[in-house]
Amino acid sequence: MKELYLPTGNEYVSLPDISERTATVGSFSCLHMGAKGLVEFRGGSEPLIAPFASGAELTDFAWRRLGHWVPEFTARAGELILHGTILAPVGERGFIFRLSLENPTDEAAEAEYGLRGVWGGARVCINESRGIRGEMGVTDSLWSSGPVFELSCALPFLAFAPMCDREISSAHGEGQGGTAYCLTRRAALGPGESDSACFFWGLGYEEVAAATSAKEMLRRGWDYELKKTLAYLAAREWRSGDEQLDKTYNLNLFFCIFYSTGVTIDTEELVLVTSRSPRYYVSAAYWDRDSLFWSFPGILDADAVLAREMLLYAFGRQGRNIGVHSRFIDGTVLEPGFELDELVAPVIALERYVNATGDTGLLSMPCVTGGIERILRTLKSVRHESEPLYETFLMPTDDMHTYPYLTYDNVLVWRALRALAWLCPERYGALKREAEAVREAVYNRCTADGGSGRYFVWSTDLAGRSDVYDEPPGSLLLLPYLGFCAGDDPIWLNTARMIRSPDYAYSFAGCEFADIGCAHAPHPWLPSVANSLLSGESGRALDILRRAALDNGIVCESIDEHTGECATGEHFATAAGFVCHALRRALGGVEYEE
Repeated sequence: MKELYLPTGNEYVSLPDISERTATVGSFSCLHMGAKGLVEFRGGSEPLIAPFASGAELTDFAWRRLGHWVPEFTARAGELILHGTILAPVGERGFIFRLSLENPTDEAAEAEYGLRGVWGGARVCINESRGIRGEMGVTDSLWSSGPVFELSCALPFLAFAPMCDREISSAHGEGQGGTAYCLTRRAALGPGESDSACFFWGLGYEEVAAATSAKEMLRRGWDYELKKTLAYLAAREWRSGDEQLDKTYNLNLFFCIFYSTGVTIDTEELVLVTSRSPRYYVSAAYWDRDSLFWSFPGILDADAVLAREMLLYAFGRQGRNIGVHSRFIDGTVLEPGFELDELVAPVIALERYVNATGDTGLLSMPCVTGGIERILRTLKSVRHESEPLYETFLMPTDDMHTYPYLTYDNVLVWRALRALAWLCPERYGALKREAEAVREAVYNRCTADGGSGRYFVWSTDLAGRSDVYDEPPGSLLLLPYLGFCAGDDPIWLNTARMIRSPDYAYSFAGCEFADIGCAHAPHPWLPSVANSLLSGESGRALDILRRAALDNGIVCESIDEHTGECATGEHFATAAGFVCHALRRALGGVEYEE
């Protein structure tokens, strides 16, 4: 049986693999600027953190989420009942694992419960995971009765420390595959009585920082941290009145917020990534497209303050390499290769932000003005010598193009030029003429005649060759959503019919879960479900979201066309944001002009 997980986390720590079957924590991780990515602490022969109670096997797990995000379980431990909640409080460098043991019997019970596990090592994750070579140490903390686990690489690198609000016994030593530990609470339970304990796990650069992070949460207390976090979640959740879709929306909204953005543990900077879960196959790196076309609209709907910080990071840390395939979180190049859609993504996000908030203050900030100038210089360098069309090297899937002039990408250029003319009319007003020239050129040079009429090609060499194709990460279905044409434009309607036709290889028409895929991942994509929500196919798209299992409710890259289960790209955090935005817009919950 496939293992199912219930991810949670906050801006500092992510817990992507909480097992639904056992309530164990396989790992937790944090973003680290010095490491250029995600640093992950993992278990060894046993999980990193595992709850236990009275020597009995934990069975009959039942789960729910508080505030659509905080996982909480109930399980049987022999005759006793164990309750658990895993809370990553907002604003804290760590998380809390709360346990409560209940005696529902008519007999008194002497019981032990707590947490145990094996720390097997650490990995740095940037697309792929690699082990960190360093010294793994564990000492008794001077701040509590528990241990501190520290990874050193000549100098201290990262540490984590548990601390409990009740009297416990703590033991640690060498275990199979790593350092083993056990944190045990002993309780005498009369009939109907229960006992609880909170285990606070702090993270930091070294021992004191980790231990005091745990101490801060302990001093605040469970009730305070839970109330604060649930208030944060409640202020951002949205309800349409459809209970099932609201559950999907809010779970994926918080997954997007906490897994596509985060604060680095070492420099305390907000950064943007594809996903803070190593389960996603290109995690912990930055793409302009993923963060600004997908994650950004969903977050803007719920938290304009965070959206503003996202733009400052995109134009700031990432500004000098805008349009380059992918980058490390510090802004340096990870994978080279020019992508036209990524080049104009910051401008379109900036327009969206100003439309939604009315805040024009960003427009005069040096990082933004400088970033716009770099974008325009790069645009000029990829413009055709005689036609107002712009070439790309890689397509929105990051795969190599067939022909260099993509229709969708040039529609984005049109949108970006028009946006700059509106945002900064005194400086860029003249770009409105170039935008209209691009629009005319798309209609004249990026269309072709087919058996059922004229259609938009996917790409062209402007010398007579073109192709029929579509990609969910940058779909021709979005042209009306982008404002380029009307929804009843005959050329666009014909294009949409061709893409959705059973004759098109990646339409999956007639399958149980039918939406567009592509060669990159030949299954229906969740971004394509979002595209359908935004392009007049909301009825069918909503039906898919109601029925598909996804990745245990979390948005993934693609789903199996027959089962609706995750096929590729688990824990796709930026795509979760785009699905949320499209869902909210389709249900009438987006209140600003796009």
